[in-house]
Amino acid sequence: GVTHGWAGEMTACRSPILHRVKTHLLLIDPQNDFCDLPPAWCPPGEAPALPVAGAHADLQRVAALIDAAGTRLDAITVTLDSHLRLDIAHPGFWQTGGGAPVPPFTAITAAQLRAGDFRPRDASALPQALAYVDELEARGRYTLMVWPVHCEIGSWGQAVHAEVRAAYNRWEEATQRSVQRVVKGSNPWTEHYSAVMAEVPRDDDPGTQLNQALIAQLARADRLLIAGEASSHCVRATTEHLADHLGGDLSRVWLLEDGMSPVAGFEREAAAFLDAMRSRGLRTLSCAQALAALAG
Repeated sequence: GVTHGWAGEMTACRSPILHRVKTHLLLIDPQNDFCDLPPAWCPPGEAPALPVAGAHADLQRVAALIDAAGTRLDAITVTLDSHLRLDIAHPGFWQTGGGAPVPPFTAITAAQLRAGDFRPRDASALPQALAYVDELEARGRYTLMVWPVHCEIGSWGQAVHAEVRAAYNRWEEATQRSVQRVVKGSNPWTEHYSAVMAEVPRDDDPGTQLNQALIAQLARADRLLIAGEASSHCVRATTEHLADHLGGDLSRVWLLEDGMSPVAGFEREAAAFLDAMRSRGLRTLSCAQALAALAG
């Protein structure tokens, strides 16, 4: 008979068919802009836009796991935050009611928009911006946050952490399989923390809607390892959506706790996320523990 592997290969097998455990690594936004990189790692004139304390060490551990696990990883998917400079969650979109710049890490509520405390620099964008913030707040997950411009498409900051990329390049050559890249965040009218869908999916943009193909691919794994940045936002949002949509036994989902870190000031949210996922059956373990389990 024949059996179809995750990447579509066909391999001959003898009867009876023995099930081979499939392991898939999902790496969320392992990008330069999110890493607290040492200066020597940054080209002249470049610096991470939104560095997460601990992210550089997190991703070095993940790179080491990829190298050590090697062909025991059947698939690797990497998500890439990919933004335009003008974005509803970037400073250049906004000004105060008095016309002053809005600094990064400013939260903007629908009530503040209606009161005139903030307004888009393009006055014609106000109705759409208000509709977005109303819907975002109605969903109850996040308040609109103005972030520093980060992961701008084509920038050094959008690129993958160098050790991670080198490790998965070695994996690609060893396995003759390509890492799957999932791009998110390119619609300037909605935040897109989760790789599964945007915070407010848009009818006019399928890229913001539920990514059924990604869910189906990840659901085929017997073990799904998740790491990346940041545990308070993009890892959290992606994992929450996967827990809702994967189905089956969620103990097959492993969160690599030392392969992720929270944005400063959001440590409590990250801890609550991990607790909530454990209560739903997902496992939390270190990269070393995951590697030992794969070896076993």
